Amino acid sequence: MPSAPETMATDRGELRDQSDIRDQSEVLDGREAPGQPARCSIEPVITGAMLHRAGSEGMQRGGSAGSVGTAGSVGSVGSEETARSPEKVESAGRKWRWVAFGAVITAAVMDLLDSTITQVAAPTIRRELGGSYAVIEWVTAAYALAMAVGLLTGGRLGDIFGRRRVLLAGMTGFVLASAGCAAAQSAGELIAARAAQGLLGAIMLPQVFGLIRDLFEAHEMGQAFSVYGPVMGLSAMLGPIASGGLISADVLGTGWRMIFLVNVPVGLAALALGARTLPASTGPASTGPASTGPAGAGSGGARRGRLDLPGAVLAGAAMFGLVFPLAQGHSLGWPAWLFGMLAASVVALAGFGWYQVRRQRAGRDPLVEPSVFRHRPYAAGIVFSIVFTGSLGGIVMIFNVFLQNGLGFSPWHSALTTAPWAAGAFIGSAAGGIAMSKLGRRVLHAGLIVEATGLLAIYAVLRGAGGGVSTVDLLAPMVVGGIGMGMVFVPLFDIVMAGVRPQEMGSASGVLQTVNSLGMSLGIAGIGAIFFALAGGRGGHLPVYLHAAQWTALATVGLLACSFAVAFGLPRRAREQGR
Repeated sequence: MPSAPETMATDRGELRDQSDIRDQSEVLDGREAPGQPARCSIEPVITGAMLHRAGSEGMQRGGSAGSVGTAGSVGSVGSEETARSPEKVESAGRKWRWVAFGAVITAAVMDLLDSTITQVAAPTIRRELGGSYAVIEWVTAAYALAMAVGLLTGGRLGDIFGRRRVLLAGMTGFVLASAGCAAAQSAGELIAARAAQGLLGAIMLPQVFGLIRDLFEAHEMGQAFSVYGPVMGLSAMLGPIASGGLISADVLGTGWRMIFLVNVPVGLAALALGARTLPASTGPASTGPASTGPAGAGSGGARRGRLDLPGAVLAGAAMFGLVFPLAQGHSLGWPAWLFGMLAASVVALAGFGWYQVRRQRAGRDPLVEPSVFRHRPYAAGIVFSIVFTGSLGGIVMIFNVFLQNGLGFSPWHSALTTAPWAAGAFIGSAAGGIAMSKLGRRVLHAGLIVEATGLLAIYAVLRGAGGGVSTVDLLAPMVVGGIGMGMVFVPLFDIVMAGVRPQEMGSASGVLQTVNSLGMSLGIAGIGAIFFALAGGRGGHLPVYLHAAQWTALATVGLLACSFAVAFGLPRRAREQGR
């Protein structure tokens, strides 16, 4: 399945001006460094189904020397490091910074790939492990849901314990969780391991951008992100194809398990490199460039705070309560207690909001800055993000379940058939970035129209060709739909954040990341419920799957239409450069 939120918002950008470079961990922990309003990735996302859970927002040009960790704060890990002169530490750091960068970007790539690879593998996994059709939804939704919960606290962990330590711990856990996925003997075990992967990915991801900032001086940031962007974009496009290829190749009889096993040697190699070359922590007083000892947590280290664990638990319970009934409703026959769970989740969300206000009034750091929701354009942007990323659930159903279960395509054939959507998204991301400054929110409207046109064309192909539909028949509609999706994801962050005050930027961007992952989970569960209600339980008859795919396409277009209406509430112009 083509994947885009994960690269489309973190790879595009232009590190803008000097006040714009800042620690990603500060963004995600919901606070803002004084005098440093800045962009952040909307990557969870997302972790998602398109070019990021990884968008392409991060290549901003330039940076403040005072806010960017210089190469002098980067050195090899070792007990003698504190005894070195600053000049030697700087020399060692500059020598190994690109190797360290390789370890950091590997963590981001593993997260991106694992947010999407199971979309291709899910039908095969269910056939082998058994279970209801909800298994197909959960192997992807569990990752995205855990990511949404983890992102609320992932950045703060880096501030408290140091980015290097948290990244390496997250990578270690991610490798173990990947091995757990490969070793799963039941659907329940796999879903639990996938949730662990998502949670650990949310711990890794916020550290990536802060460590890149520590590794490179201001004038090198553009060069670093010029590598990061294409690597993430290519990973988003090639990941599902590689997943399909590995499954079809059945390497050593591992089948779908190999898509998780590949993380083990790759992750261990990145861990070895990271342990040798990434900057180490110095403690809460460290501010990055001024440090002469082992590199610290950067600017985030000076702002250690306590984790709001009760708030995180409450938010996680509320999000789970929203997703679980949608994913399990069809297989359980929609008992009354599922509707009770949905109602309870709404109450839990309200309780979370009340708790955050109370915590702020008590002088403690909230997970979410309550004042951001007083900006109506930003609140509209949150609704837009949930609805739009929710539409990706329909694309997952059409692209993978229908092609494999309905048409009988192999995972490899299915991945190749959907590759044009990812290629189109890559093109659309460039178009959206170029048009954003001139068109403002109108570029979102244009992208939604283009994507809806592609989906309606897919509907027409399915209706016209029926069971004889081929990869060639779907080629043009796939490209068109992908272009439209890319046009939306790239400018989305700047437009939604345009009305937010600088001191609220960190919290607002962290919430936006979280709702992108939540929207993906809700979309897979909600539209999956529609799809399986129409196709599930009636064998593998092609006409049934065709009918389900057609209605799923129309339901997805309906969500895009809702997004189109909500977009009128967004700021007219994108956030200005330098803000």
